Amino acid sequence: MSANDRLLATTPILNFDHPSIAQLIEDRGWKALSQHDRIGAVYDFVRNEIAFGYNRADHISAAEVLADGFGQCNTKGTLLMALLRAVSVQCRLHGFTIHKELQRGVVPELVYPLAPNEIVHSWVEVETETGWANLEGFILDAEFLSALQSKFADSHSLCGYGAGTDCLQAPPVEWTGGNTYIQETGIAQDFGTFDAPDNFYAAHQQSFSFVKGILYRHIIRHWMNARVRRIRSGSVPQIPGLALPNHRHEESRHAS
Repeated sequence: MSANDRLLATTPILNFDHPSIAQLIEDRGWKALSQHDRIGAVYDFVRNEIAFGYNRADHISAAEVLADGFGQCNTKGTLLMALLRAVSVQCRLHGFTIHKELQRGVVPELVYPLAPNEIVHSWVEVETETGWANLEGFILDAEFLSALQSKFADSHSLCGYGAGTDCLQAPPVEWTGGNTYIQETGIAQDFGTFDAPDNFYAAHQQSFSFVKGILYRHIIRHWMNARVRRIRSGSVPQIPGLALPNHRHEESRHAS
């Protein structure tokens, strides 16, 4: 199989031949668009119609992510790749780890010390009409990101609550034909590029003990998803040592 064919191939994880994905693409009419608009339409769907949240595992299939209706960096990336390939756009995965501080505020403080110091992360590299672009800005849906921007209205940078950016109020998350990012400043290790998520997860999976894995799948991720929903509604939990700017200003006004 040629390199071009590999970057358009279906795999067990990128199962865009699944009826649910095929039906979605037909219903949306994405194949009739230009390459630029195909990428943008698929990107916007994954960014905003698949909510930020935590699935049972990183290596689940694209069809399962679509059925869940939510995902995080790795799982939303899987769905994005599957949809891009389904509309004949070449793409590949770039694997990393991120520092766990980026997830603080979403991970409950009670279990935060149990989290690995580095968390498996990825973004999608897509072939555009002018070259390759890095797509990472799809991770946080617009409503969730807006809640963070509102709470930290006076902050330029943020590492926490699922965001890692030095331009919080205007991060490069919209599709304009180039790179998009929302967790870039949290990156720790760079594992390079992979033809598909299947290859990446065969070499790099999150290291959990058996007990921690069960706790994550059945308890902790549901707890995290409940916190994500509260943040999206505007109720942002306090991170120890990180001031909530709006709260600080309110206290200052009351004190004066």
